[in-house]
Amino acid sequence: MSRWLQTLFFLLIVRPFLALVLGVNLRHAERLPHTGPAILAANHNSHLDTLLLMRLYPLATLHRVRPVAAADYFLKNRFVAWFALHIMHILPLSRRPKPGEKPLAHIEAALAAGDILILFPEGSRGEPEKRSALKSGIAHLMEAAPTVPVIPLYLHGLGKALPKGDWLPIPFFADGWVGAPLTWQGERATTMRALEARFAELETQCAAERRAPAWE
Repeated sequence: MSRWLQTLFFLLIVRPFLALVLGVNLRHAERLPHTGPAILAANHNSHLDTLLLMRLYPLATLHRVRPVAAADYFLKNRFVAWFALHIMHILPLSRRPKPGEKPLAHIEAALAAGDILILFPEGSRGEPEKRSALKSGIAHLMEAAPTVPVIPLYLHGLGKALPKGDWLPIPFFADGWVGAPLTWQGERATTMRALEARFAELETQCAAERRAPAWE
């Protein structure tokens, strides 16, 4: 039932909404995985980030694309929790796990089942068009699933279309760069440095290649 509700929501609401609000120019879309297991790791400046990344996949396979989201934010009331779990199909992550709790167990299980995960390794939405340092949680997940490819994505413009704290989107042109995949590098520090370097490379490409609208 929830799969059909998700399909209708994206078909009738998300796709027309994004077509109206955003013009999107995505570079190297051929690097996106068609099947899982895989992890899409993107910078995070807006609630639109998740919708855009899910929009990149056909409706027929959308149920296999699972955003990883903070449990304390998206499960805070019944309506938001129902929508997050049944329409967005999130994998809730506890940011303050209890002693003995394994907060990544269900996320690892989703990868083992062949899902494509959406992960924002900065941890939370940042200021518009400003990239924050990556949190180490992604390295823990990569260590647990060392052969699963992590595909970095750099998004630009969504933080201006719908900044953190705002609920009324502004039509804007967005750009995205899909990086080459990475896997576990043998240790957490090395893995984090490789990820940071890949995001810095994509950010540099953005600055060099993006054509800013005249009003920016």
